[in-house]
Amino acid sequence: MKNKIVELSEISGIVSACKKAGETVVATSGCFDILHAGHVQYLEKAKGYGDILVIFLNSDESVKLLKGNDRPIVPEKERAEVLSGLGCVDYICIFSEKDPRKCIENVKPDIWVKGADYMGVDIPEKSVLSSYGGKIEYAEFKEGCSSTNIIEKIKSIG
Repeated sequence: MKNKIVELSEISGIVSACKKAGETVVATSGCFDILHAGHVQYLEKAKGYGDILVIFLNSDESVKLLKGNDRPIVPEKERAEVLSGLGCVDYICIFSEKDPRKCIENVKPDIWVKGADYMGVDIPEKSVLSSYGGKIEYAEFKEGCSSTNIIEKIKSIG
């Protein structure tokens, strides 16, 4: 089995080889803290847009910037390991910025997937994707599934 967790310095070469082989590269990003059915459905939908799925995983540091000091619940290396167990995921790269624009610039995926809740929203990734002809697709989330909801439920029964 290939090691799916790779450094950012490695992923552009991997993606380049995949593209030369005629494969469509899809990428997305997220915290994926407390993996749940909504995450799995989202990632399977993302994989359906192409041949190779790359996840840019927010580091612990960037999760804190986005979600607050109580997050993440699960450390980045463990989140990456859990994601690597999903058949739809080909590669995972951990990044530390607040958003994945530098990752997109480096890798230039053919398709970038965002949650459907971002449809019609001017996302920061759009300008980078436009600069090289990358396409944005949207994937629905399973209603009511979120790490935040799970955390709140655990707090209420604990």
